[in-house]
This record gives sequence, structure tokens and C-alpha cells, in this order.
Amino acid sequence: MQVTKNQPSPTKVELTIAADQAFLDAIKEHVLTDLAKTVNMAGFRKGHAPAALIEKNVDQATLQNQFLDHAVNDLYVEAVTQENLRPVAQPSVEVTKFVPFTALEIKVAVDVVGKIKLPDYKKIKVAKKAATVTDKDVTAVLDDLARRDAKKKDVQRAAKDGDEVVIDFKGVDAKTKEEIAGASGSDYPLVLGSNTFIPGFEPELVGLKPGAEKTFDITFPEDYGATALQGKKTSFTVTVKTVREIEASKIDDAFAATVGPFKTVVELKADIKQQLKAEKDAQAQREFENELLASIAEKATADIPAALIDDEIDRMEEEERRNLVYRGQTWQEHLEAEGKTEAEHHEGLRESAEARVKTGLVLGEVAEAENIGVSDKELDERIAALKAQYNDAQMQAELDKPENRRELRSRLLTEKTINTLVGYATQK
Repeated sequence: MQVTKNQPSPTKVELTIAADQAFLDAIKEHVLTDLAKTVNMAGFRKGHAPAALIEKNVDQATLQNQFLDHAVNDLYVEAVTQENLRPVAQPSVEVTKFVPFTALEIKVAVDVVGKIKLPDYKKIKVAKKAATVTDKDVTAVLDDLARRDAKKKDVQRAAKDGDEVVIDFKGVDAKTKEEIAGASGSDYPLVLGSNTFIPGFEPELVGLKPGAEKTFDITFPEDYGATALQGKKTSFTVTVKTVREIEASKIDDAFAATVGPFKTVVELKADIKQQLKAEKDAQAQREFENELLASIAEKATADIPAALIDDEIDRMEEEERRNLVYRGQTWQEHLEAEGKTEAEHHEGLRESAEARVKTGLVLGEVAEAENIGVSDKELDERIAALKAQYNDAQMQAELDKPENRRELRSRLLTEKTINTLVGYATQK
């Protein structure tokens, strides 16, 4: 096989590939062996007739088409391996010369990952934040547990802070009076004074009785999550359907016993503190790892094809769509709430998508530089551990599928590579 390589850009490669006779003979023999399984020849069992006889008795167009399919695919794979390329998309292939079974030349154009230059990652250090748990943190959890265990009683009086109200609400543009996507709801439970709604909204409901309706204007904060609503003056019409008085449980030893295997509040507080510490430690570790990877990726250089970034944007948007389904919001409503077109939303994700892709490529390069791999034993042990978590036989069978094994192997490789980088970053 002879390969001529041309690279018009760092992420685009053009190959001219010419096959040698030994390669063509091997492909022809392979195709004839496959065809023999479908041809009936007098005097021979199916699949056992000589190749020369099979060639004379099969449709020549079928033989040549199958030969080309196999030859072109194998030539491309061998050339990519020989040139050490990392394709990121389906190649464009053109057969430029074909003399049946004696000569074959193809031209291939394909997007590839370009050069990646790593920084001296062994010397990159980032500070890990200390995870601390305060008495205030523990008290907040206790209060939340008490609220969840609270008794609620419908009342006919005016609502006050600490009450739960069930409301229907509708938000419209204060100027145009057009309904605003995502600013309406029904049968919505809201604890007054919890500060979980738009700033200024909850105080407007204090003093309202069941059945009361009120219209008032609220201006969304400038840093509100939905860009389209930032700073927007909105007119809300709210109907109070129910007012409920909440009687929080008393936090004492008897309450602690209802929460878990605790005899005293002191034991419950100790357990809460321990769990909060574990959660904060895990969060601090994740933030440390993310900051370390971001620092290494920022200092690295990489030629990344646009197709790879667009694929990542598509994955990010697909994940966004799935989350919207759980929130009961359509994609179009989401775009309207952000005040963006489909194209604007797509482009808005490009920077973060590029960062994700670059980080992944850098991790792969580090794994190669450090000779990090995942053995079959390591993979089998991880799958066995996952199977132990599921009683469902179908879920266990899913883990054995080739595509899931590949995904788990990739995940294990990432974990091992990150652990290696963390080891360097924490060395003294």
C-alpha cells in the first residue's frame, strides 16, 4: 500500500492511497470465500467449491461491488493507522482508479484532530478549598427536617409569613401585556418568607385570604437565570386557592428518634455533621479536579476540528432537552425564555463545548504520555461491582453489551488519568 498525504489545514487531511497486488489478492480471496457460502455448485457442498469456480459462476457486478466495499474500507483503515490519524467524522472517498482485481487507487478527505501540545502538567498546582461544616449548616438541615415533618392545617384567615399558600399565577409583560413563557403556573405551593420565588413576590401575598386575587408588578433581577427575563418588568395576577398554617415539629429527642436510629438530638446533629462533611469533601474534590483540568487544558494547545465541537454542542443540547421534559417545558418555550433563536442558542454553547472537547483530548494525550490503560480485569471488576447494585437481570445484561463495556472502559481510563494528575498536583 502506498499513501500520499496532503494536509490543507491542521484539521483536514487528504490521502491518496494505492493498493498493492498482494492486498488486492487477499481481498478478492476473502470476498470469494464469503460468496461461496451462498452459491450452489454441482458436486460441491455449499461453501467448499474452489475460488476459481466460484468466480466464474457469480454475478460479476456483485463480485466487483463487494470487492470494492471491502478494499476501500480496509485501505482507509490501514492508511489511518499508518499515518497515525485521529478522524472525527465519516471520510469523503473517491475511487480514482479501478482495474478489477489488479489496480485500485482512492482519494480520501477527512476531518482529524490536529496536534496537541501538553504543558508541563506535572508542575501545575491548584489550591484545594477546605470543606468546613458550621453549626449554622447543621441547624439549617434540622430546620428543614422539622419543616418536612410539620403539620399543615387549612385556615380561612389572611396569609402571613411562615404559612404555605397554594396559588395559580400568570405573568405578562407589564408594557405589552403579552404572556411570558415560563412565568405562569397552577396549584403551586409556596411558603411565604422562604425567599424561594422572585424577590418581592412573596411579600405581595401576605395578607391575602383564600379565594383572593391580586395583580402586581415585579421586576426580574438583572442576574436572573433566564436571560430574556433579566430586568424585565412583569405584571403578575395571582389567585390564592389555599392558606395553610404550618406547625413545625419540635426538635427534641423524640423528634430525633423519628428521623433515624438516634436516641438524642445530639446524636442526630453528629450524624448530620458527618454527612454534610462527606458531601462538602466530595464537592471540594470535584471542584479541585475540575480546576486542575481547566488549568492544564488552558495551558495546552490543540487543533480541534469544528465538526467535533458541533457534535459536542449537539450532545449538550440533547441533554438540555431531556432536562426540559422533566420540568414540563418545551424546547421552543425554553428558547423564548432565553430570548434566543435556535442558531443563537447553538452558538452560545460553542465556547463551553470547545472547552469540554479540549479537556477530553488533553486527558487522552496525558493517558498516552503516562502509558495509562485499563486491563480486562479492571473492567470486569468494575462491571461486577455495578451488577451487585442491581437486582434487575435486564440491567445486569445491559452492562455486558459491547457498547456499554467500551463506555465503562473509557470512564475508567478517565478516572485513572485524573487520579494521576491529582497525584502530581498534590506532591510536595
